[in-house]
Amino acid sequence: MSNSLRVKLVIIMLLIMALLMTVVLVFLIMGVQDFFTDQFYTQMRTVFENPEFVGELRTAAGMGTQSVERMETLLFAFLGELGIDRATRNFYIRDGTTGAVLVTSNPDEDAWGGVTRNVLNALLDQEPSAVRSRANYMDVAWLISSHDGDANYIVHIIDNKQTVQSLNAEIFTVILRAVLIGFAISVIISLIISKALISPIQGMTKAAEAMADGDFSRKIRVESADEVGVLAKTFNDMASQIETMLAELQRVESLRREFVANVSHELRTPLTNIRSYAETISDDKDIPADMQEEFLGIIISQCDRMTKIVQDLLELSRYDSGASVLALEEFSIEQAVRDVYAAIALEARKRSHVLNLELEWKLPSIRGDRAKIEQVLMNIIANALKYTPDGGTIAIYSGTSGGDVWVKIEDTGVGIPEEDLPRVFDRFYRVDKARSRESGGTGLGLSIAKEIITRHGGDITVESTPGIGTSVTVKLPFEGGAEEN
Repeated sequence: MSNSLRVKLVIIMLLIMALLMTVVLVFLIMGVQDFFTDQFYTQMRTVFENPEFVGELRTAAGMGTQSVERMETLLFAFLGELGIDRATRNFYIRDGTTGAVLVTSNPDEDAWGGVTRNVLNALLDQEPSAVRSRANYMDVAWLISSHDGDANYIVHIIDNKQTVQSLNAEIFTVILRAVLIGFAISVIISLIISKALISPIQGMTKAAEAMADGDFSRKIRVESADEVGVLAKTFNDMASQIETMLAELQRVESLRREFVANVSHELRTPLTNIRSYAETISDDKDIPADMQEEFLGIIISQCDRMTKIVQDLLELSRYDSGASVLALEEFSIEQAVRDVYAAIALEARKRSHVLNLELEWKLPSIRGDRAKIEQVLMNIIANALKYTPDGGTIAIYSGTSGGDVWVKIEDTGVGIPEEDLPRVFDRFYRVDKARSRESGGTGLGLSIAKEIITRHGGDITVESTPGIGTSVTVKLPFEGGAEEN
């Protein structure tokens, strides 16, 4: 590809150079011809419009047999003014009636016998014309009549353009040399330009081939700030974005597989228990009534557990699809926190926990779905109760910061290892899976809490130290923030 581009660029440069030189050559040749033509006719007009010179010619024309000789002498006297050099430019004295040549300035040259347009004009007593033709000569013909009008002669000046042709040939030689030098320079320049242009393209080609093989780490070196440099930088950015996107897709795919495995496991466990207890009741007719009642209670409990899992999954699905609707209203966050505190107080006392509540004075009202905000707080406090050994301390704080109102729940529980903190909001993710299942957890509570708070324009964060406790902070804007539905 690179060789092809280099060849094309060299050919283009050579064609441009050839075209440019051709245009220059054509204009130079035309300019030289026009210049010499203008100079010739201007020179002739200057001489033959001189009254003294023309008067002497007319006088000579009336001298009878000596007329031609006298006119020839006068013309030889004006050779310099007329530019007669006998090699390229000569004069002819013609008969004013027939146009026949009577005498010429160069006897060694064959007499010009041709009758030109200007000779015809002179025979018809018309002004000579400055014809810009591409003929191989330039000429003027002036009718000279004696003073009495009895004798007529034509003074015919003709230039064979040999000077113009020689100059054009020299110009052509110079242009040809310039073309050859220009070709060499063009080849060098085109190779330099092609290297500057093609190197990034080669890099992009190799990087694209690597991308096709799944390697997005290769980057193009950006050496300039021009369009090629911008293209290379854009290509690098695109490769980085694709690499990031693929990594994210792989992460999402991994989460999806993990999610499916978790859902299957979470549903299989209660189903296995239900089947086991149901088969026991069905196969053994002599089971005591109290044991049957206990087994039925376990079956119902496992059914409730599956129902809770399905409900949580449906709720998350609604959030993912945007079908979940928030029942927005203005409500007191202080009252909501107090209601959650009152609802959890009995369970805390049963486990000998110390439950503290500290609120700032006059917390602002917020706009949101009160039931869902209370659901979030209940889930967080329920987790604190589960993972705090009996006799621990759970504290609820609330206040404002900037345009946000915050609620913080701290406990003195087992804590969360640092490596697990980034995944606490992942679905079905549990730090201590065995203990979570024993306590009835599904690993969806914090995922749902995250979705609800995000929909309200807020944020939820977790800080924890193993063996010391966990702190969960919920921030909600008290000026707008919740999504309208």
